Amino acid sequence: FPGVLWYVYENGRNPRVLEYARMFTARVEREKHTTDNHDVGFMLYCSFGNGLRLTGDKSYEEVLLTGARSLATRFKPEVGLIRSWDHNRDKWQYPVIIDNMMNLELLFEASRLSGDSTFYNIARKHADTTMANHFREDNSCYHVVDYDPETGEVRKRQTAQGYADESAWARGQAWALYGYTMCYRYTHDAKYLEQAEKVYNFIFNNKNLPEDLVPYWDFDAPNIPNEPRDASAAACTASALYELSTYLPGKGYKETADRIMESLASPSYRAKVGTNGNFILMHSVGSIPHGAEIDVPLNYADYYYLEALKRKIDLEK
Repeated sequence: FPGVLWYVYENGRNPRVLEYARMFTARVEREKHTTDNHDVGFMLYCSFGNGLRLTGDKSYEEVLLTGARSLATRFKPEVGLIRSWDHNRDKWQYPVIIDNMMNLELLFEASRLSGDSTFYNIARKHADTTMANHFREDNSCYHVVDYDPETGEVRKRQTAQGYADESAWARGQAWALYGYTMCYRYTHDAKYLEQAEKVYNFIFNNKNLPEDLVPYWDFDAPNIPNEPRDASAAACTASALYELSTYLPGKGYKETADRIMESLASPSYRAKVGTNGNFILMHSVGSIPHGAEIDVPLNYADYYYLEALKRKIDLEK
């Protein structure tokens, strides 16, 4: 949510919005000490990262660096990955989820800010190990891969929020596309671009992708077309594609993103002002297997929608 406010501020430069962005950003500062959760990157980079970019506030830099050090404590060299979850210890020994790719941005940025290559090296190792073990032959990705904490061997490949272990959970594919596009931004290593393209091809050649390009919550959900859509997956995908189009122009990535954004901006997904709990987008899905957040607005759907709009505006300038 603080990230949403920063993007709104960036677009209109309203000092009242700036005040709120700072206030809500300050409320998550305590997360810089969080070491029991892999989502520190989401928590701090969307908030303090955008705040630093827009204000140059040096105190925000300290928060990002402290947060990166906290996140780095979850990396185990024997496994070559940042551990995602500590819960369900009866089920998993060292679970890593595809969502974790999104947290690498904090590490790459911390390396850039501090000159300390430790963060950069951890991020690259995590991206490489994920690339080796998280993807299927068709370039879709698993949600959860569990590792042996001593040897780094894969124990099992499963899902937590998708329909089935072997299904393609829609937001997971979006995290993969965005994550590898972002890895290329910091490394200029072509293999990350290639991975992003492979994920793109899986998503957009999928027979179950609807005409409006807003996916069902899982590409293999059993009751398509009578399954909930996930606008958050669409928004994240669109934002990633605007960036990918700058590295690989002429491949139609921007045009695809534009089509997604036209769908999301239509009355089918964009709520009337004052409805929808004051969120921008309708029709996202948190986790159907957990019976949580089904066909509701989600703050990360709004965040990536606004980020995509900003990227679109910047590209068209």
